Amino acid sequence: MKIKVYNQDGKEISQTTLPKEIFGIKANPDLVWQVVVSQMANKRKPIAHTKDRSEVSGGGRKPWPQKGLGRARHGSIRSPLWRHGGVTFGPRKERIFKKKIPKKMKRKALFMVLSQKANDGELILVDEFKITKPKTKVFYKILKNFPLKKLSTLIGLPKLDKNLILATRNIPKVKTILAKDLNCLDLLSFKYLILPLTSIKVIKETFLK
Repeated sequence: MKIKVYNQDGKEISQTTLPKEIFGIKANPDLVWQVVVSQMANKRKPIAHTKDRSEVSGGGRKPWPQKGLGRARHGSIRSPLWRHGGVTFGPRKERIFKKKIPKKMKRKALFMVLSQKANDGELILVDEFKITKPKTKVFYKILKNFPLKKLSTLIGLPKLDKNLILATRNIPKVKTILAKDLNCLDLLSFKYLILPLTSIKVIKETFLK
């Protein structure tokens, strides 16, 4: 597949052929769904936590004698039957949400999403970004040079670029990520993917070992 290459002024300067083993993979929505669900599950943190009767303070003594008063039998005021007592079957922070997915499945799902981006015209290649100062206004103008119908954009950097990261972090719906850290969840969270040419080399070296 051939794709246009732009400079940061938005002018087409050349064309390049995308590697078939990364950008020519047939889609399998079920596999992509599995990988995305596992990513979202692995990011979850169990916050909700209720105390059972062993964790609630107090209730060390029997509230009244077992027999003789005509009342129901109780052993502790921290029973789930009592107000301010423990909670039965409530949410616990010990719950584990993590799901394991084999590396080969993750890699193949990533290639499927990248292939779909390329097929749908949502992949934009740039020769390189040159930003001398971390100015949001400057980079916002650069983004406007590209054929983007909406600003929802993920930028895959070949290496750490502090100026570019600082320039983009205040732009809504724009995120930077290192090319070696690309994943299905981030790719599907944004409509467009912008890659400098050297990022494709990084993707090949990282995921096609």
